[in-house]
Amino acid sequence: MSTAADHSPFSSPFTGSGPRTGVVVSHGFTGSPHGVRAWAESLAAAGYAVRMPLLPGHGTSWQELARTRWQDWHAGLDAAYLELAAECDHVVVAGLSMGGALALRLAATRPVAGAVLVNPGLVIDDPRAPLAGILKFVLKSTPAIANDILKEGVDEGAYPRTPVAAAHELNKMFKDTLRLLPRITAPVRVYRSTVDHVVSDASLAALRRGLSNAPLEVIRLENSYHVATMDNDAPQIFRGTAEFIKSVVEGPNPGAASASQKETADD
Repeated sequence: MSTAADHSPFSSPFTGSGPRTGVVVSHGFTGSPHGVRAWAESLAAAGYAVRMPLLPGHGTSWQELARTRWQDWHAGLDAAYLELAAECDHVVVAGLSMGGALALRLAATRPVAGAVLVNPGLVIDDPRAPLAGILKFVLKSTPAIANDILKEGVDEGAYPRTPVAAAHELNKMFKDTLRLLPRITAPVRVYRSTVDHVVSDASLAALRRGLSNAPLEVIRLENSYHVATMDNDAPQIFRGTAEFIKSVVEGPNPGAASASQKETADD
């Protein structure tokens, strides 16, 4: 049975015994921290410092989201990264769906130790996407893309409508992120649902093509849909994320970042 959505951000200090490591966790488009809260809490329980912000325009109304730009979403996550970087030796980025794209932007513009992505979006397949910049003036919203979850009785608490103006911003952000992918050198792990009604395999294909200078590992999820962080495979994601973080910060070349990685984002 679903519970009331908790849209509030989440923060926890480092309590582990190894290298001081932080994790930035990002929710997806039209969603909120509610969709990734259990993921963030599992990482906090493992001892990692965690920052999970509520991105601008989210957790309120779709009308407010329609008034935000993709640079606002990036800035919200980047601020969380800077908080952790000030107190930790290593920072790992993690995200669901659009949050995965934002995590990749941080991996391309900040010296991160690694990235964990769950069904990351980089391509919008809807044929109307190229026209969204015009359609937003005549069509304010479309039906929601929320709750693609196999597990019964689970509600991610996303908006009931998708603002077309924000979808236009999302498409612009995806295109800009694709050009940054070759800058990433930190290891990337992707959890990919075999059935996903929101993000197609075109996004994973684009990631494979663009991620030319970083190792990529893809783990298939057989028992979850798009919002896998709230679905049947969530425990596997949580355990695997903690294991991945341990490997990238305590391995033979921990926290390695290319000197070509920029310290600030290209907006």
